[in-house]
Amino acid sequence: MIIDIILALAIIGVALYGICNTDNIIKSIICFNIIQAAIILLFILMAGYTGNDIPIITETVKDMVDPLPQALMITAIVISASITALALMFSVKIFHYYGTLSWRELGSKDVKK
Repeated sequence: MIIDIILALAIIGVALYGICNTDNIIKSIICFNIIQAAIILLFILMAGYTGNDIPIITETVKDMVDPLPQALMITAIVISASITALALMFSVKIFHYYGTLSWRELGSKDVKK
């Protein structure tokens, strides 16, 4: 189980590296989505430590996994999809207005308006 957590943290690290080293807005949005997915995975993995079985009541009730983090992560997935759609829409508007999707060119003063 600890290897899964280390892999989720490694995915977050790789996506942070991608954000720091990319010059394209679309690639930055993709890296943010990877971070969001890895954090959701990390929360689900951490919620699995509290119990052993799925939260369905059977004849013998044992230690069960708390279903609340799973429900919260479903909500986080929906919010993540909405934010991604909004960010992609903004990137299209930026491209139409400035003619570029480069962070460096947007930061310079030579961008056409």
